[in-house]
Amino acid sequence: MESSKDVSCVVKKQRKERLLCMANKVESKKCPVVKRCGGCSCKGTSYKEQTDMKEKQVRKLLKGICKVEPIVGMENPYHYRNKIHAAFAHLRDGSVVSGKYAEGTHRVVPVDDCLIEDEKADAIVRDIRGLLRSFKIKIYNEDSGYGLLRYVMVRRGFTSGEIMVVLVLVSPIFPSKNNFVKALRKLHPEITTVVLNVNDKRTSMVLGERNITIYGKGYIEDELCGCIFRISPSSFYQVNPVQTEKLYGKAVEFAGLTGKERVIDAYCGIGTIGLIASKHAKEVIGVELNKDAVRDAGINAKRNGSKNFKVCQGDAGAFMVQMAAEGKRADVVFMDPPRAGSDEAFLSSVVKLGPEKVVYISCNPVTLARDLRYLVRKGYEAVRAVPYDMFAWTEHVETAVLLVQKG
Repeated sequence: MESSKDVSCVVKKQRKERLLCMANKVESKKCPVVKRCGGCSCKGTSYKEQTDMKEKQVRKLLKGICKVEPIVGMENPYHYRNKIHAAFAHLRDGSVVSGKYAEGTHRVVPVDDCLIEDEKADAIVRDIRGLLRSFKIKIYNEDSGYGLLRYVMVRRGFTSGEIMVVLVLVSPIFPSKNNFVKALRKLHPEITTVVLNVNDKRTSMVLGERNITIYGKGYIEDELCGCIFRISPSSFYQVNPVQTEKLYGKAVEFAGLTGKERVIDAYCGIGTIGLIASKHAKEVIGVELNKDAVRDAGINAKRNGSKNFKVCQGDAGAFMVQMAAEGKRADVVFMDPPRAGSDEAFLSSVVKLGPEKVVYISCNPVTLARDLRYLVRKGYEAVRAVPYDMFAWTEHVETAVLLVQKG
C-alpha cells in the first residue's frame, strides 16, 4: 500500500505536469498588435519566463527584509480581466475603430480580440462600435473637443455573470438612448445594466464623476471568497477574480484570526478584504476616503448580513492616530495601498496603533520594499511574502506580506 507521502508526491507530480501542459497550450496564442499596443509588456517571453522574472524581482527587492516564497501563477493566463475599457477613433476614411492606446500616446490601436480581456466584453465593444453609425453617434475628438462618445467600459461578474456597460460621454444628452439600449440588448441579452458616465473634462481619466443609469439597477454583483459584492461603475474591484481569491485567502490566513480580534481594513474600498475577514474576527473596521466606496461598503455589509463590520469615511492614518490617542487598539491591520505605496504619515499611524500583525498587500514591489524597511525599523519583523501573478503578460506583480511585532 502506498504511503500518504507517496500519494502526495504523485499528486504534486501530476499537478506539475498539468500546469506544464496548460502553459504549453496557452503559449501558442499570438497577439497581432503586440508591438503597437500598450496593454501588455511581457509578450515575446513564455509565461514561465515572466513569472520567474517577477519572482526574481520581488526576491531581489526584499532581500535582507523578508523571506519570499514561490510566486503563485495562473493555470490559464488569458482572458482574465473582468473589467475592460475601449477607446475609439476615426480613421482617415471615416470608419470607426476601437481598441487600446499605443504606449505613451493617445493614438488608438485597433483591437477586436484582446488575449487578456474577457471575451464577452470584447464582443460587446465590437457590437457597440457597429451600432454607432446607424445611431449617428460621433466619436469625441480630443483636439477639437467635438463629438459625444469617449470610451466604453464593460464589467462582468466572474461568478454571477452579470454585465455592466458604461458609455462614457461628454454630455448627459444621448439621443435615442432607449432605442440604442434595446438594439444592444437584442445583440447581447446577457447585459444586466447600462450606465451613462459624463466626462466633460479634458483629462486622461476615463470616468467622470456623474453616472446616469439608463437600464437596469446601475451596478452588478459578484461573489468573492464566499461574500457578495456590489460593484458600481467607479468601484475598485480586482480585475483578476481567480487570483484575487487566492491572494485574499492568503491575506486572511496570514492574519491568523480566531474570532477574538479587532481588525482595521485600511484603504477598504468597497469592503472586500474586511468583509471576508469579518467571518473570522470579532470586529472589523473599514476606513475609506472615497464616499462612493464607503456607500458601497455599507451596502455590501448589509447584503452579506455582517453584524461585525462597519465602515468609516475618512483618512485611515488619522483614524488610527485617533484610536491610539483614545487608548484603543487593534490586533490586525490590513493595508492595500495604491502603486505609490503608503506615505510615512500613514506608516507612523500604524506604528502608533501598534497592532500585533500587519498584513500588507502590495501592487508595487519597489514601494513595498521601501515601506517594509520603515516598519522593520519601527519594531516589526517581515516574516513571509508571497508574490501573485495578478496581471499576466504585464510587468506588474502583487505581493502579500505578513509583519509581526518583534518580541
